[in-house]
Amino acid sequence: MTTPLPRPHRDDVLIAAAGLLGGLVFWAIGLHSQSGRLLSGSWSLLPLCVMSAMELLRRTAPRTALAVAVLALVADQFTSGNLATVLMFTDIMYAAVLYGTPATARRIPRITVLLTIALPLGFYAWLRSPDALLVGVGTGLIGYAPAATGLLVRHHREAADTARLQAEQTALLAEMDRTQAVIAERSRMARELHDLVANHLSAIAIHSTAALSLDDPKTTRDALGVIRENSVDGLAEMRRLIGLLRDNSGDQEPAAAPTLAGLDALVAQARTNGLDARLADERPAGERLPTPVELAAYRIVQESLTNALKHAAPGEVTVGLTREASALTVTVRSPYGDRPGPRAPGSGAGLIGMRERVALLGGEFGAGADDDKKVWQVRAQLPVAERGSTA
Repeated sequence: MTTPLPRPHRDDVLIAAAGLLGGLVFWAIGLHSQSGRLLSGSWSLLPLCVMSAMELLRRTAPRTALAVAVLALVADQFTSGNLATVLMFTDIMYAAVLYGTPATARRIPRITVLLTIALPLGFYAWLRSPDALLVGVGTGLIGYAPAATGLLVRHHREAADTARLQAEQTALLAEMDRTQAVIAERSRMARELHDLVANHLSAIAIHSTAALSLDDPKTTRDALGVIRENSVDGLAEMRRLIGLLRDNSGDQEPAAAPTLAGLDALVAQARTNGLDARLADERPAGERLPTPVELAAYRIVQESLTNALKHAAPGEVTVGLTREASALTVTVRSPYGDRPGPRAPGSGAGLIGMRERVALLGGEFGAGADDDKKVWQVRAQLPVAERGSTA
């Protein structure tokens, strides 16, 4: 089964019809491109019709159209000639370079240059007349000029396509960057929300369970006091965070991030919530570290104390800070084992958040029970990119 030829483009049909109509008008009024040829009269209409038919293939089959058009142009030289035939040949030459394969677009201009040089030299050697040089002018006008024009337009189109592709790729990369930025911001917000609220809600859950399970007025009163304190503090922190998220005016200064200077208050609050916590800060007095390091360390201690409040067995919880030459090491040790009394449920998001914070700073994180299964230890090593200044 043969493959049908593609339908001609609408513009090609219009060009072919205009060329054929113009050629018929030239023939009817007796306007010929040459005289004294072997074939005269209506013979010039045959190359005209063939050239017009090839115009239909200028876009869909440019190589075939050019090959047949060359034969038609040669045949036209043996007739009285028609200007429309020559003009349509130049258009087919232009289209062959513009719509042909890349190899064809490279070869045709080179061939036309060689013909523009070789034909006048050959005719001059044969006729020994300077008029032979006009053959080179004619060959350049109907051959090289349209081929060079087609090559120039093709290069411009390819450059435009390349620029458009690069613009699309840039837009795609920008969209990917935007998506990654949104995901990263959502992850950061999730960590901040978890660290802000989990400690207060865990204390509320544990003390409310104790108040409901123990029929002791003093215990109930103490539990309600802790619940109220954590409720007020948690609500205040939530309002502050929501206010920061809603404010897009840029007029307000950003809220100060928690620092290691606030660890004493954090440990004191843990003791208020019923946790036997102690801080062992072995850093040089007054040392200040980069803000991202201090924020990550603070949040790791905060989440570790929250986990100890929810899951640790009775006993002392120790928070340790040590400073080496290039890193800050945070260690939180709590008793491991079954705990009596109420427990708050856990989702594992706290450990994930701590691991993400350490990974963002390029540090090392570990959490688990020791070999004796008596102590649960959280250890984070945070690289310090710059030396903190001392106050």
